[in-house]
Amino acid sequence: MKKDLHPNVVACTVTCACGNSFTTTSIKEAVRVDICSECHPFFTGSERQVDTAGRIDKFKKRYQLS
Repeated sequence: MKKDLHPNVVACTVTCACGNSFTTTSIKEAVRVDICSECHPFFTGSERQVDTAGRIDKFKKRYQLS
């Protein structure tokens, strides 16, 4: 095997803009992100579907969905 081919993997602290932080592994020691699973609408349950001009209703009607 070749020497010095792979980067050194260290413990990394990921910090979100909302204040949440967690530890993972990476080649960097610290990473800052804008959004994480604690503040993303999909994971928090505050996700909403925007109905533009009744497109969702048209889709449901076309495929006989309730």
